[in-house]
Amino acid sequence: MPNCPKIGLFDFGGLSKVNLFQFAVPQMVFGDLYAEKWFELFILNASSDQSSTLPCDGDLSLAEQMDMLIVAGWHDINEPPTPEVQHALRQAYTRGAMVVGLCYGTYALAYSGLLDGKKAATHWFAESDFSLRFPSIQLDTNALYVDENRLITSAGTAASLDCCLYIVRKFHGSRVANKIARMMVVPPHREGGQAQFIDQPLPIVSKDQQINQLLAKIQQNPTACYRIDELAEQLAMSRRTFTRHFQKATGTSLTQWIIHLRLKNSLTLLENTSLSIEQISERAGFQNTVSFHQHFKTRYQITPNDWRRAFVGIEK
Repeated sequence: MPNCPKIGLFDFGGLSKVNLFQFAVPQMVFGDLYAEKWFELFILNASSDQSSTLPCDGDLSLAEQMDMLIVAGWHDINEPPTPEVQHALRQAYTRGAMVVGLCYGTYALAYSGLLDGKKAATHWFAESDFSLRFPSIQLDTNALYVDENRLITSAGTAASLDCCLYIVRKFHGSRVANKIARMMVVPPHREGGQAQFIDQPLPIVSKDQQINQLLAKIQQNPTACYRIDELAEQLAMSRRTFTRHFQKATGTSLTQWIIHLRLKNSLTLLENTSLSIEQISERAGFQNTVSFHQHFKTRYQITPNDWRRAFVGIEK
């Protein structure tokens, strides 16, 4: 790897087509804001009419000299990059450069065909749309960033900062990455992934009225012990029929639905009370704190204490 990599940051037409936060992150991380020079950053005018309200260092022809190209966000997920931009991205990757898509910038890489058959990340809000458009790409919906053989993509918004700091570590090691993180007053590495930020609504209404009534009953008393055989008997169904109806109505099993409900309730307690983790575990309906920790970590990729620190700033 070069000691001072050249990085090309695409400008697609100035302020009207740039997410200022997304655009500012690589400028801050890779720019000339530090006493030591670790990267050379160039702003490349990639607009179709060559117009820009931002100061640029050159046009797409500069892309041929870059060790890395960055697409910081994307202004319209329904609009592919111009053929010239797609060619620049593919050519750079073919000759061994890194290509980076931050947040919706992953769409630009996907439209260019670079991610076919590979893993990638983007903002969780676009998960369904992205998967429909690009079924051959394996979307990691939890990762803050994915590095797939010189193709680096990140999750939404602030995850672009995690991604850029990762790139710094990749080129210059943890010492430099930690130094830049301290300058920016951010953690050099965040625990967990996107799962902790995704709003995952609990299915509480279906077309099956019997199941709807059951879900309402469980919601009113989520800490009670529920057994499939007993619930099936209440609905005059066999265990097998009940299981099939519940899966069809909710998209999941009774056990997983109840765990999801209890975890959602635990989030409210973590964020809005000063109860201890042990008290929250009991009030949410888990058998013990160990079980609560295990289910919480499996779903959100961080511990309850880490969640509380991230969203409230306290630990109990």
